[in-house]
Amino acid sequence: MGRGVPQAVLRPVGPPRVQSRWRDPFALTVGAVAVLLAFLALYPTAMLFYGSFTTAPLGQGGELTLANYVTAYSDPETYRLLVDSFVFAAGSSVLSLALALVLAWITVRTNAPGRLIFELTAIVPNIFPPVLIAIAWTLLASPTVGLLNALLKSAFGLEQGVFDIYSMTGLVFVEGLILTPLAFLIISAALRGMDPALEESARMLGSSELRIMRTISFPLVRPAILAAGMLNFVRALESFDTPAIIALPARIEVFTTKIYREALAAYPPNYNLAATYGVSLLAIALVFVYLYRRYTSRVEAFATVTGKGYRPHLIDLGRWKGMASAVALAILAVMVLLPALMLFLISILPYYHVPTMETIQLATLKHYAYIFVNERVYRALGNSVFLAVGGATVAMLLAALTGYITVKTKVRGRGLLEALTFLPWAFPSTALAIGLLWGYVNVPLPIYATIWILMIAYVTRFLPYGLRAVTSTIVQIHQELEEASRVCGGGFLITMRRIIFPLMRPGLVAGWILLATIFMREFSLSLFLYTPSSEPVGPLLYFLWLDGLTGPLGALGMLVTAVSAVLVVAARRHLRFGA
Repeated sequence: MGRGVPQAVLRPVGPPRVQSRWRDPFALTVGAVAVLLAFLALYPTAMLFYGSFTTAPLGQGGELTLANYVTAYSDPETYRLLVDSFVFAAGSSVLSLALALVLAWITVRTNAPGRLIFELTAIVPNIFPPVLIAIAWTLLASPTVGLLNALLKSAFGLEQGVFDIYSMTGLVFVEGLILTPLAFLIISAALRGMDPALEESARMLGSSELRIMRTISFPLVRPAILAAGMLNFVRALESFDTPAIIALPARIEVFTTKIYREALAAYPPNYNLAATYGVSLLAIALVFVYLYRRYTSRVEAFATVTGKGYRPHLIDLGRWKGMASAVALAILAVMVLLPALMLFLISILPYYHVPTMETIQLATLKHYAYIFVNERVYRALGNSVFLAVGGATVAMLLAALTGYITVKTKVRGRGLLEALTFLPWAFPSTALAIGLLWGYVNVPLPIYATIWILMIAYVTRFLPYGLRAVTSTIVQIHQELEEASRVCGGGFLITMRRIIFPLMRPGLVAGWILLATIFMREFSLSLFLYTPSSEPVGPLLYFLWLDGLTGPLGALGMLVTAVSAVLVVAARRHLRFGA
């Protein structure tokens, strides 16, 4: 007995401790999340770089070389591409800021009638595919068949149309409209969070409303304006929806159209050169996203919000109230109402032409009947709904676990996990698609050329959006609740299932809504990765447009918008009434 006691005491000191660590659910969860995030973020990045440095075509082994970069940057057109890309991104960002600032100021800070209606600009674009907005404005402002040009020529006897959507100005205009809602959300949040005491003090000292706005309000909101501008600059630089509809026919070359031409429009396709341009786009995007994050980290120096609930002073516009409402309504009409009306018109006209009162009498529902019986449309809708529901669910589960680890624990390396989730946020869709093609072409799993590569792409690209939605909820969960669960004998899994996840439900549902609508309308990734059997709605809309089938395009666009709206309503009802 005496000899056995020391052995019994010493026995657990070695391998059993290591074994128990591997059996710990928390350690296993952290390890699994870390490995999965590293694989999702780093693998396509590494393969994108490999594709740009190899001599071999896609799916074959080759030698490393700099020839692809020499080819790309010895071409004078590359520098024209750089200039056009920056002009497009900067112009779109500035336009979106101007529209958002006016709309946010009228909505949040004035007593203009109908202010709550104008906040639809933060909701409606989430259910409206950007590619449809670009198509609608092409039909509205085309120099030959545009509805607005036809109306102006008829009204004023003009020989030529006033607007030309197939230009850099048209490209910037449409992308600026698409980017306005994000800038509106950021700027309006800053306006709502301002301390009214600063303005009240200036008002008591006799300052006019104009001077208060110029010397106090605008400087306080300036960090949010600059942050929104920088973020929208990156989003425009990465955009392919609008360039695919406007820039390609206009022969305006930006980074995303160049990648498309090399990977999909060239024969034979040059995936090596496409990867080279993808690396360049990723590098530029990373620089600006880094500057954005570094700048926004300093915004706290300008913060005026404390624990008090602020209600900013509403400026009485007097006789100008009606004018302010008219301006906001005009912005809303240009962003949402005109494109929606155009799509509805082409969905009920038997063939596309400039609508008149006489031709409206020929309205038909045959295009809606066509999309409900067409097998390709039925399959695309099924694929998109599967990706929206399944992909959003997987992404939010991963986002919840990642958010919990990075916010509520002190695990070593949690900062690295946050960095891994940050990388896909800066990853342009076209560059990510090329990296995924290089990465999965030789993987011995049924992923390449299936719907699963689309789901992997969606989750990888948009995971940061879900993580941001859920993190704000996790921060509000007090540590005492977890401690109480542990005292009562609840392990990690029980605590997560019965306490953490239920309390995270508002953030989970909000993130799920956002991701489901994004996945439902996603276009750029899908166009590069789909196959006929896995085709979602985004590429189908594009090919209907290229084939001139504007009627079915309009009907399908209205249906997709309706499905996205149903997803949002269902998720919100679950948030309000769900257990």
